[in-house]
Amino acid sequence: MSEATKSTATKRDLRLDLFRGMANWAIFLDHIPNNAVAWLTMRNYGFSDAAELFVYVSGFTVAFVYARMMRAKGLLAAAIGILGRVWQIYVAYVLLFVFYVVAVGYVGQVDGHAHLLDQYNIRRLIADPVEFLKHGLLLEYRPLNLDVLPLYIALMAPFPPVLWLLTKSPNVALAGSFILYIVARWLGWNLTDYPSGSWYFNPFAWQFLFVIGAWTAIVDRDALQKILRSRIIMALAVAIVAVSAIVTVALRTGNDWLLPETFRLAFSLNDKTNLAPYRIVHFLALAIIVARLIPRDAPSLNWPVWRPLIVSGQHSLEVFCVGTFLAAIAYFALHLINDSFAAQIFVSVVGIAGMVAVAYFRTWVKSRSLAV
Repeated sequence: MSEATKSTATKRDLRLDLFRGMANWAIFLDHIPNNAVAWLTMRNYGFSDAAELFVYVSGFTVAFVYARMMRAKGLLAAAIGILGRVWQIYVAYVLLFVFYVVAVGYVGQVDGHAHLLDQYNIRRLIADPVEFLKHGLLLEYRPLNLDVLPLYIALMAPFPPVLWLLTKSPNVALAGSFILYIVARWLGWNLTDYPSGSWYFNPFAWQFLFVIGAWTAIVDRDALQKILRSRIIMALAVAIVAVSAIVTVALRTGNDWLLPETFRLAFSLNDKTNLAPYRIVHFLALAIIVARLIPRDAPSLNWPVWRPLIVSGQHSLEVFCVGTFLAAIAYFALHLINDSFAAQIFVSVVGIAGMVAVAYFRTWVKSRSLAV
């Protein structure tokens, strides 16, 4: 790697913040049932969605930050930093869990809306709070839509030895992750839920995309640039994205009769738990196109119009937690008060505005603390 490449690699890549912010906004919109505004998100036009984007960018960011720390201060310091971040995420999850359950429980128990207790999977918690809270703290029980942060914790907690191997032999680490992915899908490995079932996001499968992101941050950038500059790779990526869009739109709009039977049998929009291979392929194809069209030094990244997304990505944990909570509140407003198209636009805009406000507030607090 050249000195110029090393210098570039150490600078903050605004694309990561931009797309992590975009993932947070999309997750918020997708978590509001029957929300027409959610048709703007990527899940409706391809096999992968904001979850893949969030996990990939998280893997890249963790490796980018802590690999530098490991080289400067050693593996122990990097491991402590990673586990410290895991603890922060866990505390944020517990707070989100409490506020979320209280809000859903309150709305569900007033004015005859008890069906929401079943819809958000908290009726049994209310009936036996001690037992379910215990399993909630152990990440074995989760209300609806609270699956992403436990997945993030499960991916980050064992990451220090993976990071060490990535810095020593990145291709070996990637191969090991791929083998675990294949074996987990083949043998049906997953973590169990309480009182029954398994995790919605299987960490044994999703770790592969997390490690791919980390591998991208570690591997030689010159080698990656050769891939991005390949006309064959680019043409293949465009073809994959185009076919994925056609199939997904047909399936989501109920026009799957337009597709050959082979496509209808091969692709399922529900195979998200175990991260179907075609979801990974689609996401990587999309990432290749975006990386080619938007280089890390693109002047457009500094345009003011992207600033709310970038700031949202820079404070991803806080924004995600607030967005998850606001998505439930937005659904209650649509479900119980007014579900018109205008109301869907209103709650979507207000929710995103709330997420952006939290992100800017965190930026202000951080700047004030640095100034003191």
